[in-house]
This record gives sequence, C-alpha cells and structure tokens, in this order.
Amino acid sequence: MTTKTLSLIAASLLLTTHTFAEEILQDITVVSATKTTQSLKNVTSNIDVITAQDIEERGYTTVTEALNALPGISFTSNGGLGKSSSVRLRGMDSKRTLVLIDGVRYNDITGLNGAPFEHLMVSDIAQIEVVKGAQSGVWGADASAGVINIITKKAKHGVHGSIYAQRGSFNTNQYGVALSSATENYHFKISHNVVDTDGFTAQAPKGQNIDDFEDDGYKNKTTNLQLGLNINESNKIDLSHTIIDAENEYDTFANPNGNAHSNTNDTFSSINFNHIDSFNTLNVYAKKSVFDREFIAPDFSGVVTTTPFKGTVKEYGFTSKIPYRTEDFVLIGADYKRFEQKDTINKNFNNKGIFVTNSNTFDGFLGGKTILTESLRYDKYSTFNNKTTGKIGLKHIHGAIEGLTTSINYGTSYNVPTLYQLYSAYGNQNLNPETTKSFDITVAYKDFSVTYFDTKIDSLIDFDFATFKYGNLSGTSKINGMEASYKKEVFSNLFLALNYTHLFKAKDNSGKDLIRRSKENFKLAIDYYGIDNLHLGVDAEYLGERKDSDFSTFPATEVQTGKYTVINFTTNYDITKDVQVYGKIENLTDKTYQTVYGFTSSPRAYTLGLKAKF
Repeated sequence: MTTKTLSLIAASLLLTTHTFAEEILQDITVVSATKTTQSLKNVTSNIDVITAQDIEERGYTTVTEALNALPGISFTSNGGLGKSSSVRLRGMDSKRTLVLIDGVRYNDITGLNGAPFEHLMVSDIAQIEVVKGAQSGVWGADASAGVINIITKKAKHGVHGSIYAQRGSFNTNQYGVALSSATENYHFKISHNVVDTDGFTAQAPKGQNIDDFEDDGYKNKTTNLQLGLNINESNKIDLSHTIIDAENEYDTFANPNGNAHSNTNDTFSSINFNHIDSFNTLNVYAKKSVFDREFIAPDFSGVVTTTPFKGTVKEYGFTSKIPYRTEDFVLIGADYKRFEQKDTINKNFNNKGIFVTNSNTFDGFLGGKTILTESLRYDKYSTFNNKTTGKIGLKHIHGAIEGLTTSINYGTSYNVPTLYQLYSAYGNQNLNPETTKSFDITVAYKDFSVTYFDTKIDSLIDFDFATFKYGNLSGTSKINGMEASYKKEVFSNLFLALNYTHLFKAKDNSGKDLIRRSKENFKLAIDYYGIDNLHLGVDAEYLGERKDSDFSTFPATEVQTGKYTVINFTTNYDITKDVQVYGKIENLTDKTYQTVYGFTSSPRAYTLGLKAKF
C-alpha cells in the first residue's frame, strides 16, 4: 500500500468517530444503543466510538484519558494514576452514567460516585461505546446521562499473542501479555496487564511544588479471560471474567503528607447462551459484579482503622431479536437484578424489568433514508416505586443534499440511591430515585456536526452539609448546552480533529451553579502520516471557567479551577508490521493545574514503550 492509503485507513480509526461520518461508519457495529448489534450508521442515538487504534496511537493509559477526547465529556481527579476520578457526560456526574465491561455492570453499589474510573486501564480494549442521553428505556436504572460500554478484545482465528512493556516518569512501569486461540469450534483468550508507579503527591496546596510532599503510588493488575464454545451452527456459549486488583496510596483529608491506602479486588463475570434460527436471535445470560475494597487510614484521633466495602450485583435475563421486512427488528427481553451490600450495612434490594425496542428503516422518504427507533421498559423494585421509562429516536439521511444528516432523540430515565446512601451513617432511608428527561437534536454535514442537548433532573440526590445526610433536592435541576465537532484531511497525510462543548446552564433547583462543570471545553488533535511507518500526533485541550468548593474551610468557599490549556505529543513507529516502538510526552508545556481544588495533576511526563505481536 502507499503511504497515502495507509494514512487514510489509520485516520478513519484514529479520529474520534461521530455518528454522522458516513464514510467511517460502514464497518463499525455497536451493541449499546439497543442491546443488540447494529451498524453505527443505523443508530438514531447520539453515540461516539473509541477504537483500539485510537487508544494505541494516542498512547492512552486510562479509560478516563480516552473518554476525555470526546465532545461532551470532561473529568476530574483527586491526583494522579489510581486516584478517585469522575467522568462527566454532558455535565452530569459519573453516578448518573451506566458503565459496563463487556455488558457487565461496573457501577459500584457500595460507593458514592458510580463507576470507579480510576481503575480502568486501556491495554485490552477493542472498543468503547458512549451513548449519550437518558437510556433507562433500554438499560434500566443509573443510565440517566448515558451508557459507556467497554468491550475487550476478542480472539481471532488461529493462534495469536502480543506483549508490550513501557517505562515513564515517576518510576512508572507498564507491561502486559495476551494469548488467544480460535477455531470454528471454540475461542479462548487470556490477557494480563500491570501498571505500577511511584506517582506523586495526591494533594498539594495550589501553587506549591509537588516535590515538597511525599509520593502516592499505585499498582493495578487487570486480568481478562474469555472462553467460547460453538455447539453447532445455531448455538454457542460464551464466558468472560475480568479481575481488577489494585493498591492505591492517598492523602488523608487536607494533609498532603497523609498516610493512607486502599486495596481493591473486583471481579466481573458473565455467561451467555446464544441461539440463532430463522425466527429470532436469542440470548440467555447470567452476570455477576463483585466489589471488594477496603480503606486503611487514621481516623481523626490518629488511630488507624480499616473500613471494608463489599457489594454484589447479580443479573439474569434474556433478549430475543426478531427481524422483519428488510432492515427492521423488534427486541424483547426481561431481566432480574439483585443488589447486595455485605459489609456492616448488610442490606439488599432487587429489581425485575421487562423491555421492548422496535426499529424501522424507511428508504425513499424525502429522497433519503429514515430510521425510527422506540424503546419502552417497566421496572419493579422491592424498595422503590415501580417505574416506566422510554426512549424515541428519529434519524434522516438526506438524499437531496448529499452528506446531510439530522437526528432527534428524547428519553426518560431514573437513578436509584445506592445502599450506602440509604443505610450508612450518612444515609437516608427516605431517599427516592431521581427522574430525568433528556432531549437532543443533531445536524451534521459531511465533516461537521453540531448537537444541542437539554436535561432536566427531578429530586436530585445530593449530600446535605447542614444535616450531614443524603437527601433529594426538591424541584428541577437543569443542564443544557451544545457540542460541535469537525474532522478532515486538511492537507495530504495531515488530519485535523476539533470538538467544542459549551454548557449554557448547569444549575440545581435553586439556580445555583453545579460545581466542577466547565462552561466551555475545546479539544484539538493533529496527526501526520507523511513519513513511511511513522505517526506524529499533537493534541490539546482548553478548559474554560470551572467552579469548585474549598472544603477545608467551613463553610466551604468558592474557588476557580479552570482556564488552562494542556498539550500532549505522541509518536509511533512500525519497525516491522509486528513490532512497534512508541512514545508520549504528557503536559508538554509543564502546565500547573488542578481539576479538583487542592488535588494535583501530572506535570510534564515522558513515556517510551515497545510492543510486539505474533
């Protein structure tokens, strides 16, 4: 192939994939929008996809880094690698986004922030799907902001393996190995990846040198196993099991030299029976998420205590996809979930749900192609009131104006309190689920797209510092804004990707600004492929005004943590088709900034690595 052809292939994967880039969508399939496999071009939902190629060429270490490249997403972190992190989707907190690993729930029911993003590494990821807007009509509770589904790599036909090792600043070492085998009768894969760093202090007063404080290290060992058996042409069984074993050092409250640490040992498992016949595609599944973590830290009197958190989510269900006409289908299903916290709280509740999704494609309407999708779900909880949620989406690919696509989506959703929010010392057994209504409309023309979104949340669950208990805010909290993206080959072998997010409003029921939301966010990526086997990339992010609270004072005072730009540089060189060397410089200008007031972010840092496959 010529360098030009190779660059076009790479760029189609590298640049952030948006729903309306038709030339990219032909070969990409997703499962998160409707709980069944669909071509991305036939999905009405507003959805972004991050591929393995994106991850490799950008040199990401964490899922948070990869997600932050997308429009509509921002993050905050209480320090460096392994420190508590939150990903905000269209201005909504992490706990309002449902996160899945190969379809298994990753939201920690024993915690406060939803999914523990700080432990998600990228080494074994094939694809990340981000579905924006209320999705409870498809997925049930905890999908008010959207759904993030992390799909791990699968075995390919034959015997394959890969290995990588890299070293970076702060004595950071990363390495991993993967082996797989697949035939017509079975498939098998195992991967093991390690991240180990001395890190830097998690806390530091703003403006002070982080080298003046002790380091807070982190180690993460993630293992993924997959096994599949093809019984015959119509039936197969697939199993998956992911283990996340992490050790983290962190600082105690308002003490940059505090000495505390946590241990995490979480597992995520599933078994799926798949049957295909002339009538339907049937999946029957069982899934289990186990959260097991403990914090070892001195209390206010200086006595070191261990606080355990142990929780389990068990899920059983089925889906049946019934095609009709040419491209139409209806999907029906039911599931049962049991949520249990087994530590000192020792409480549980369960949920039974039934759901249906219908999708129709109409060719020739107004000279183009129209896709209409409707979803409806009914949930019955043992602890909360029953809930019916829904979603409707309409997308039109215009025929009269080539390259023009429009779509509109509306959905309702709800978030249930965690067992910790209900029954801990800070809990409130009278908490009710939040309810959410979301709307978005998108217009895209060739390389450019713009989306307006509007979200309203009733009975928002929040911590009340007056009572030191969780409670529901009366009234409606409102978030609305816009996203815009543009990507194009501007010169031969030079690709440009831009996206911009602006929040017009992010306020609670009283009209007060919600903290840690940036009003505007601009991201840029430039990639060059003009030299054989070499990729050079620069990406930058500008984050505008963002308010936070200084909780070291009482009452907490308002502070500013935004208004900064961070630039990164990446490079990849293919020594052979199976061996690659790569490097990255993070925070190229050595910018000092904080995403959470009082907590540090990485100064300039270097990474160099080598990977090989067979």
